[in-house]
Amino acid sequence: MRCLKLTGLRRMQLVDVPKPELAQPSDVLIRVACVGVCGSDVHYYTTGRIGSQVVQFPFAVGHEFAGTLEAVGAAVHNVRPGDRVAVDPAMPCFTCDQCLTGRRHTCRKLRFLGCPGQAEGCLCDYIVMPAATCIPLPSALTMEQGALLEPLAIGAYAAKLAGNLKDKCIAILGCGPIGLSVLLAARHAGVARIYVSEPIDTRRAFSRQCGAVWGGNPIEDLAAAILRHEPLAVDTVFECCGQQSAMDQAIEILKPGGRLVLVGIPEVARVSFPIDLLRRREIVIQNVRRQNECDATSVDLVTAFPDLVASMVTHRFPAEQTQSAFDLVAGYQDDVIKAMVQFA
Repeated sequence: MRCLKLTGLRRMQLVDVPKPELAQPSDVLIRVACVGVCGSDVHYYTTGRIGSQVVQFPFAVGHEFAGTLEAVGAAVHNVRPGDRVAVDPAMPCFTCDQCLTGRRHTCRKLRFLGCPGQAEGCLCDYIVMPAATCIPLPSALTMEQGALLEPLAIGAYAAKLAGNLKDKCIAILGCGPIGLSVLLAARHAGVARIYVSEPIDTRRAFSRQCGAVWGGNPIEDLAAAILRHEPLAVDTVFECCGQQSAMDQAIEILKPGGRLVLVGIPEVARVSFPIDLLRRREIVIQNVRRQNECDATSVDLVTAFPDLVASMVTHRFPAEQTQSAFDLVAGYQDDVIKAMVQFA
């Protein structure tokens, strides 16, 4: 079968590998339909690492996907061959202290698709996964919408960690796929007003379609612009681009007692905060580690905003052109929001 492997920085090769077989009675074999290109995949493509997770080449990335079940193990009863499924890329052990206290996303033995040292990714024709990771797709959802359930679940989890957002005023800094997922989740939660920051004009325009009341370019005086609209500042800021400058802007526009939710993944090992403002305003900082038990909520978001979710996919590539898809996303070219690699 076909598989895309990173063979070096900004180098990718289409190779032929054996079709995988079921290893455990609880496994399923999935024929991959489409794979979304995520920002974390691009980090591995351009720098070969995210923090302590370093790629050993060759390696297959990719974790946002949907497909059709081709075979299931003897112990699998929740799905059957022929079912269309999306997949939660996290594979917890279910037995450690974290799993037993409802924190499967921080499992001590977690394996995650496309993560170095854990599991090869899904940029291939077929993949074997535990049946517990499968999310049956309602008939109304397309395969592409299914592949978007993973980033939507991150947005839903970020909104959940922010607490009660009903009638609150928020800002989202960075309107790529994750920022837009946060936007839809916050809108679904009943926020009053959403302000966004994004350097790409078309993404700002699309965020307005998704419900933002205002959008600005982060190279401008973002804090002054937002505070003109909200003199008392905003309740919550979602930082979705992993940039130090965005974290600094977030502190400036948060009201006392406000919450900064860090969703973006920085490429650097350390970030900093203006401790004087942070302390005097008693700002709460909430980190987000992927998602936890928000798969059903992500399906609800697609059901609530089907056209907006579908419109997040702006570019499609056949498997043979996967490297072009990664180059496009890495360079923020051609107004890309989400690039999708199509296998079936």
